[in-house]
Amino acid sequence: MARTLPSPLLNRELGTLAFNRRVLAQALDERIPPLERLRYLCIVASNLDEFFETRVAQLQDVLEHDPAAATPDGLPVAEALQLVAEDAHALVAEQYRVLEQALYPLLLGQGIGFVGSSQWTPRQQRWARAYFEREILPVLTPIGLDPAHPFPKVLNKSLNFAVVLEGTDAFGRNVDLGIIQAPRALPRLLALPPELAPQPGPRHGFVLLSSLMHMYAGQAFPGLKVLGVHQFRVTRNSELFVDDDEITNLRTALQGELRSRHYGDAVRLEVASACPQPLLERLMRENALQARDCYRADGPVNLARLQSVIDMVPHRDDLTYPVHQPALVPGWPGAEPELFEHIRGSDILLHHPYDSFAPVVDLVRTAARDPQVLAIKQTIYRAGQTSELMEALIEAARNGKEVTVVLELMARQDEETNINWAARLEAEGAHVVYGVVGFKCHAKMLMVVRRERSGRQGERLRRYVHLGTGNYHTRTARLYTDFGLMTANEAICADVNQVFLEITGSSHFEPLRRLWQSPFSLLDNLLKAIRREARLARAGKRARIWARVNALVEPTVIAELYKASRAGVEVRLLVRGPCMLRPGVAGLSENIRVRSVIGRFLEHSRVFCFHNDGRDDVWISSADWMERNLFRRVEIAAPILDPQARRKVIEEGLQVHWRLAGNAWDMDGAGRWHRAHGWQRARSSHQALIDSRNQPG
Repeated sequence: MARTLPSPLLNRELGTLAFNRRVLAQALDERIPPLERLRYLCIVASNLDEFFETRVAQLQDVLEHDPAAATPDGLPVAEALQLVAEDAHALVAEQYRVLEQALYPLLLGQGIGFVGSSQWTPRQQRWARAYFEREILPVLTPIGLDPAHPFPKVLNKSLNFAVVLEGTDAFGRNVDLGIIQAPRALPRLLALPPELAPQPGPRHGFVLLSSLMHMYAGQAFPGLKVLGVHQFRVTRNSELFVDDDEITNLRTALQGELRSRHYGDAVRLEVASACPQPLLERLMRENALQARDCYRADGPVNLARLQSVIDMVPHRDDLTYPVHQPALVPGWPGAEPELFEHIRGSDILLHHPYDSFAPVVDLVRTAARDPQVLAIKQTIYRAGQTSELMEALIEAARNGKEVTVVLELMARQDEETNINWAARLEAEGAHVVYGVVGFKCHAKMLMVVRRERSGRQGERLRRYVHLGTGNYHTRTARLYTDFGLMTANEAICADVNQVFLEITGSSHFEPLRRLWQSPFSLLDNLLKAIRREARLARAGKRARIWARVNALVEPTVIAELYKASRAGVEVRLLVRGPCMLRPGVAGLSENIRVRSVIGRFLEHSRVFCFHNDGRDDVWISSADWMERNLFRRVEIAAPILDPQARRKVIEEGLQVHWRLAGNAWDMDGAGRWHRAHGWQRARSSHQALIDSRNQPG
């Protein structure tokens, strides 16, 4: 009798935690430089913060409003939360084990040491006490708890200290507990002066702010006896709620909501491992949390802050990855009007970070200064606090160009930054549109309209566009892998123009000639392409679907991929993060393989390739295969029409990651991930692509 699976779908939240386990494994990879291994540990800590703020918070909200609800894989939400907690507890314990047993000794061997208060010499103690009294104590606000001072609602993810006290204060009140929130302006990691570095010992010594607080926090409560100092941290629900029906001004509504984000409902409590049980129970009670929501930290409660040591240690080639200089497009004219002729000549495909992001900035900067350019339209999801590209848009508006920016105010964690850019753009006369209420604008589109002379036709308007899989963010373009297409193809440009009209002018959806667009046609076209491969396979022809996404959690797409597999289609999926599809299961998905690539760069591209009877239809997209991308966001997928560009996407976006196993993980039908066969001896696909840009000729 055939074995039946409990569900054809895997759990999304457990898949996200599995992704972070793969990232944490990088911290144990001896091929990776020491400080980069520390960086991976810190990335996991930061990822877990967002995981609790969003995914766990959402499950808790669902459970509160509908205790009988289930997750898409069929688990009751209460059971899913318990499984997530068990997995997360194990992951957190592994983090601290890796830090204590692997990274601390490794870094110490490289002359980098974290000096705990129990290790301080008398000279170091004097320095630490003087630093605390001079730089820390004056900015602290200690709160002694009594009926007039109830337990404070501490800021989301802030570092706090519970100080167990004994005695009476100046007014005769008995005080048994004090709370100190460490101001965010204070550095969490301090470099010991060189003359105080332990001898013999590390050349670079560092002291955690928490060590100083543990030693000297009692000075904030003079006259009281300090029985213990225990660090803790509360993670809160950070989802923003803006009522679509009540909005009159999205920016104003969002500014008000941002202020409350720091004080949402608690979803996680992190405490020092030595925190006594009565205090732990009080912290849980004050934050309305259960035991499963409490995570004991065998070290600093915010591991992400350790990443600052990377910038504090003088650069050494053996401690970090070698500097990578992205390659410039051959023959690229730079920020000169000739670049328009360059794009007209042939489509230009950029693969970041192996190819430089400079051409994208050059396009906007040139358009801002070129008297023949009449208009620039662009979508912005994330741009960063400083941005050459945004400054170029501001310059364009100042120069009298018609500048329209569709700026997504609801980009998580970047809302305030985007609000600031919106104000600056509007001050220079740019049109700023905040997307479509209820639909985040996640599409990556840039269009330039230019008046040009065209032979006997005289003057005409010509459009140039850039379409990408990643944000218009110069910093992440050096850290994330993304594709970008520059083209003057008239059909694609006309489609981009139509999408801008829909967003800014509230016009009806009109079928597009070349692009697929969410929430209208992208899913339908995606399903049609999958079904076409299945029909070709049933007809005895070769059929193949290769795709690359950040997440695969949309049930309809998964169901069609299962059908395609049963029809005989070869399906290969590169999925960076959570994948709810089960590969390689008899009778369900024998022809599906799933691989995840974890390495120097964050895999961020979305690429879809359908064999289509030998035609190899290739698309790059801003959309993952998730419900939110396909139903609740404005997204696009663009075809790669130029044969040379198509070959580049297939080779660099897909094939190289299956050919080289050095940074690859493969998934089995139970959702378990394993290092790809031969990974220890294989090259990294990221390094291979870096090397390809450094080859002569």
